[in-house]
Amino acid sequence: MEEYLKASEVIDWQHPTILELAKKIGFKYQTSEAIALACFEWVRDKIYHSYDYQMNPLTCRASDVLKYKTGYCFAKSHLLAALLRANNIPAGFCYQRLSINDNGEPYSLHGFNAVYLPEIGWYRVDARGNRHNVNAQFVPPKEQLAYKIQFPQEADFENIFSEPLSLVVEAILAYSQWNDILLNLPDVSLESLEKYNLVLRTDVN
Repeated sequence: MEEYLKASEVIDWQHPTILELAKKIGFKYQTSEAIALACFEWVRDKIYHSYDYQMNPLTCRASDVLKYKTGYCFAKSHLLAALLRANNIPAGFCYQRLSINDNGEPYSLHGFNAVYLPEIGWYRVDARGNRHNVNAQFVPPKEQLAYKIQFPQEADFENIFSEPLSLVVEAILAYSQWNDILLNLPDVSLESLEKYNLVLRTDVN
């Protein structure tokens, strides 16, 4: 589990502001599951999704997501992982490939988290932020993510990465405004999964 507890350039959980918030959240609870739930709900509800709220700047590093209180799904997953790791809870990164406009092409990766809970093992959660057609919850062992796979070219990947995918980080860092990245959201075609070590889940609803 060491890989899923590390600090890094993007998951900079040792940053003072992240440590302060992690301690403030974790202090109230006794179990890993209760702390993880509180961290999840904080990021889901207190960090505003860049597209939903049309907020700048475009963030990537966990401490910047916290500083500016906004981020795309990827950035929010970076902050959630940082808060969990700061509370000594293993956290990783998961991805889906989704239709951007809910009608086929174009497609984009969607980023969220997996958290290791002692009672059940790895549990996937999505802190992108709820809205009228999104209702992601933390209700283990049931999984309740933001999106379900609907189209043949969409995909759910079984990987739990210890670090965000490099193409995701590179895509975010290439832009500074929420709308600049819209036409250049990171994507991996189903034909090139091997290049990124992505493995399709076969038990998708």
